Order: sequence, then structure tokens, then C-alpha cells
Amino acid sequence: MDDFHITGVRTVSIPVNDQDAALRFYRGLGFAVLRDTPTPNGGRWIELAPGDEQVILTLEPADPEVHRGAIGIRFTSDDVDATHAAMLAAGVEADEILRWPGVPPMFAWRDPDGNAFSVTGPAPAQDGAAS
Repeated sequence: MDDFHITGVRTVSIPVNDQDAALRFYRGLGFAVLRDTPTPNGGRWIELAPGDEQVILTLEPADPEVHRGAIGIRFTSDDVDATHAAMLAAGVEADEILRWPGVPPMFAWRDPDGNAFSVTGPAPAQDGAAS
């Protein structure tokens, strides 16, 4: 398997119906635009980054036959409560925060294209874990 030399994941694509509308939405959430370049097929290659640019997202024209809905990307936040409140204030469709014992707090949210995501907070301390 070492012959393939795959070293990581560069981007994760988000299917969108309207790249301009999606770009406005994600910029409104504070995502940085890394690249917005025309492509030879008349489209655009749009790269965004939340936070420290360790993960790059692309906004790709959606195939209308593809069903969306399952959470495929889980973002992180150091303050899930503040992130949740800010998203609700911005009109983002977001569920209540889940607070399950032993699991990081998290909530699901959807973009205007129906893509489902979550925001997950820091993991709680494990009972009996060494300090």
C-alpha cells in the first residue's frame, strides 16, 4: 500500500445549488475565502477555511439527483454554547445542543442547500483518567 503515497486529505467538498449564495452564507459564518477562481468549464473553484486552515472546504455545484442530509462534516468549537447562540442569531437552522454523559457537547445545523453538519465542543474529562 505504501506505493500509493497518499498522505492526507486536502479538501472536503460541499455540494451547493448556487455558489454565490453559498459563498455569502459561509462567509457570514466567518469562513475565510482562500481561493475563488474561474474554471475552464464556466464554473468556479472556491476554497474556504474555518479557523486555522487545517481543513479546506470547497463549494462545488451540486448534482440535482444527489440526496443530502446525513452529517458528513463535524466542525469544532471551544465554546459550543456561544457558537450555537451566534448561529441562531444569524438565522442558521440549528438543533438544540446535545449533552450526553461522557460525550462532547454538539449540535446539528443545516446550510441553505440542505447539507447537514455539526459543531462539536471539547471532549469532557474521562472519569478516572490520569491528570
